[in-house]
Amino acid sequence: MTASHSRDTATVITPCLVLLCKHPAPGHSKQRLASQIGRLPALTIARLLLDCALEDLRQWPGARVIAPDQAHDLAWAQAVCPPAWVLAQGEGNLGQRLNALDRALRARGEQRLLYIGSDCPALRPADYARVAQLLESCDSVLLGARDGGVVLLASNRPWPDLSQLPWSTAQLGEALAACCVAAGHSLHVAGELFDIDQQEDLALLGDGLAGDNRPARRALLAALPALGIAAHA
Repeated sequence: MTASHSRDTATVITPCLVLLCKHPAPGHSKQRLASQIGRLPALTIARLLLDCALEDLRQWPGARVIAPDQAHDLAWAQAVCPPAWVLAQGEGNLGQRLNALDRALRARGEQRLLYIGSDCPALRPADYARVAQLLESCDSVLLGARDGGVVLLASNRPWPDLSQLPWSTAQLGEALAACCVAAGHSLHVAGELFDIDQQEDLALLGDGLAGDNRPARRALLAALPALGIAAHA
């Protein structure tokens, strides 16, 4: 299933948006952040970040998929975004899970896929539109993270083997780009944003979400003072 919209005289195919996520729960999400600001504040942040990603998924004009990391969370995932397909991520490291999910979705007929996580509330509609436009002329598009990771992966082609990449390290972005190029993908790295992994990242939200009136983003910013977190403005 695909949708399209016009941009000037060209037709841009809207990718299938895939949200990889965890059901926020104590001990299961944002553990690095929890070690810095406490378990309950980190859980609140995890829930608010997920709301931001779900906000994007619910408003997506094309096909949508929500992929929880645990099979027992399928009912929960369906409840938080009823229009989306629901598929569990499967076993293994993130690279293995991405490969398996990508194969399953392509087998269902989705050939242009855009993957996000739930830790980059700075993603805006213009970022998604730019990636969709770039996919018209290259195989794969990455949007990097300020810490060396990635916040968005999109491709017209099946991903190469991602199992050996240095996931959750500052070397991931470069390694993923090199892996795609080695597999023969034409690749565009479309800049970078920040994601929320550590306490210091929370201070970036004031500037990063300045002027963003989407309700989940406003709720995230509004919750920070009560958690003792100062965001730069």
